[in-house]
Amino acid sequence: MLKVGLTGGIGSGKSAVAARLAERGAFVVDADRIAREVVAPGTEGLGEIVAAFSDRVLDASGALDRAALGALVFGDESARRRLESITHPRVRGRTAELVAAAPADAVVVNDVPLLVEVGLAPTYHLVVVVQTAVDTRLERLARGRGMPPAEARRRIAAQADDGRRRVAADVVLHNDGSLDDLHTAVDALWRDRLVPYERNVRQRRAVFPPRVAFTEADPTWAEQYARLAARIRHAAAPAEPRLDHIGSTAVPGLAARNVIDIQLTVGSLTEADGPLADRLADAGFPRVHGSRWDAPGPGDDGRRQERLHGSADPGRPASLYLRLAGSPSWRQALLTRDHLRAEPDQRAAYLRSQRELAAGAPDDGEFATSGEPWFDEERLRAQEWAARTGWRP
Repeated sequence: MLKVGLTGGIGSGKSAVAARLAERGAFVVDADRIAREVVAPGTEGLGEIVAAFSDRVLDASGALDRAALGALVFGDESARRRLESITHPRVRGRTAELVAAAPADAVVVNDVPLLVEVGLAPTYHLVVVVQTAVDTRLERLARGRGMPPAEARRRIAAQADDGRRRVAADVVLHNDGSLDDLHTAVDALWRDRLVPYERNVRQRRAVFPPRVAFTEADPTWAEQYARLAARIRHAAAPAEPRLDHIGSTAVPGLAARNVIDIQLTVGSLTEADGPLADRLADAGFPRVHGSRWDAPGPGDDGRRQERLHGSADPGRPASLYLRLAGSPSWRQALLTRDHLRAEPDQRAAYLRSQRELAAGAPDDGEFATSGEPWFDEERLRAQEWAARTGWRP
């Protein structure tokens, strides 16, 4: 099962995206609909709201008057939090019931207006944000809901802004064009990313680029790492392992293969091979098996001192190394990163040497730096730098 979080500001067209995904075959869970169900007449949820805010929030038929309730809570932080303490646990509980009832091979799309605001992003395999210019949203709200401009602006201001949503987004769907344009983008997302991603999660299969390809430095690599790391931490909870962004994408300004390298520190191989491995696979980071990773390596005392997991997301390749705290490979990954961050000349030479190795790499894109003269010399330079500067991992 693939869990996708879908969000966007009021008037962005998020519901149109959800509807199109449902047409493609997604199992859509609408948080707004659930929020209405849990406060319907006769429910405990509505009873608690009335107890908290009085019967002024009821209409003539005894149902919740959302406009009246909105007038009380919008702009009042304490009132909003009181309302959320009543509704959010009920929405989460009902959502969990619906997701549990979905087929094992489903792409479950959870349509959540306040996904970013309540910090739900790490609970999904992928977060999709629908983004639309504010002026377009205001026009849509006036035309479709009859909402006065001042009220619409107040509602927009009460939600996360576009910048905050972009940081949480794995995918941004721009919806400033026609409905046909939006459908084309959604169809491509479904075909090229969501369907294969679900299959990869279900089959415990990681995805790596077929060949080594270097790209110019991407200033969003750090943000992309942060999103992946948040999912890994969520999968590892209640444990709180150390996670580090390593490799070339962790060095600002350095061209690199577009693969996010992550190091997760473990206390033992038993820990790496235990329930944590399954939780990581369920979260979209299955273990990578094969002769290179299952055979003993130099100094491994008959067993490898690390485990490799990869990303099941075809749109975001990543390598997740589970390494023993204090082991040589654990320390070297951190030292190399920090040395390259500190020494511009070494960054340039490192990239030249990487490119030379990549040019002769096999089709599977794998190449090793161990035994290569420049990289062996770089390890010595890094050790000298560490001693000179007092570096610690």
